Amino acid sequence: MKLIDTRDAVGHVLCHDLTQIIPGVTKDARFRKGHIVAPEDIPVLLSMGKEHLYVWEKEPGTLHEDEAAERLRILCQNEHMHPTPVKEGKIELIADCDGLFRVDVERLNALNDVEELMIATRHTNTAVHQGDKLAGTRIIPLVIREEVLQAAEARAGEEPLLSLTPWKLKTCGLITTGSEVAKGLIADAFTPVIVDKLAAYGITVTEHCLPGDDRAAITAAALDFHAKGVDLVLCTGGMSVDPDDRTPGAIKDTGAEIISYGAPVLPGAMFLLAYFADGTPILGLPGCVMYAKATIFDLVLPRIAAGVPISRRELKALGHGGLCLGCHECHYPVCPFGK
Repeated sequence: MKLIDTRDAVGHVLCHDLTQIIPGVTKDARFRKGHIVAPEDIPVLLSMGKEHLYVWEKEPGTLHEDEAAERLRILCQNEHMHPTPVKEGKIELIADCDGLFRVDVERLNALNDVEELMIATRHTNTAVHQGDKLAGTRIIPLVIREEVLQAAEARAGEEPLLSLTPWKLKTCGLITTGSEVAKGLIADAFTPVIVDKLAAYGITVTEHCLPGDDRAAITAAALDFHAKGVDLVLCTGGMSVDPDDRTPGAIKDTGAEIISYGAPVLPGAMFLLAYFADGTPILGLPGCVMYAKATIFDLVLPRIAAGVPISRRELKALGHGGLCLGCHECHYPVCPFGK
């Protein structure tokens, strides 16, 4: 810092907030730390009793916080997002569309391990809406050595840290199992739940059938829906180990590659994830999806809807945070479940 006459401050950067007090009207920071003094600011500063100011004396090889935030923003920003104007040394990234937000967490951690800078994001693999805040960047001090930013840029590599993938899947073939439903002994309570959940991602159920508990009929329906070109095949119910639960075997009989039968998530342990050879997902949904507010289906659906394949390793990693606490009033997704 250096102390200068306020009348000579145009173009200099303030080193701290300056509070303006107007009795009965306001008491607030009139000029923030990092503000670049403009000619019209001089009369205001003098009226605040500021005859002298502490300003930043820029040295070769150093960057102001606004410049540094912009450099960090470049490391993060990808398609379908835009930055806010820099304010008080901070830039935020905003979603341009609905879709799946993802973060390269390993590289994010590596960047945040660099002293004097920070990047904060939403959780990876979460659904976002147009206008949502995705991330924020800034440095901790007012100024930073450029070599620190260069080290961060080297760690980041060429690919952006963040991604936002718009929803891609549009159609679903839904197979509601259960002889009691097929015979009309009970109402089909599963289908309305699925229809509502899919609609939130722009997916429409275009094919639907009630094959009962016949394994061959379930397999035939899945193959038929796949042949008709739906983007997603869902089989609801019949996912446990009871003798009459035929859905896992029926999905296996389609020839689809089984990624996992079972998931370390409660509710949703009996979930099945598989893919046809062309990449079309086929899922077996346990009964909990019908009555629980948040389940394994809610955790994987954003990735499914965005057309992003889920590996066995990624599915098994859901165990950390995969226990729903069953709160009396559910606030999902603003809760620890799946985080």
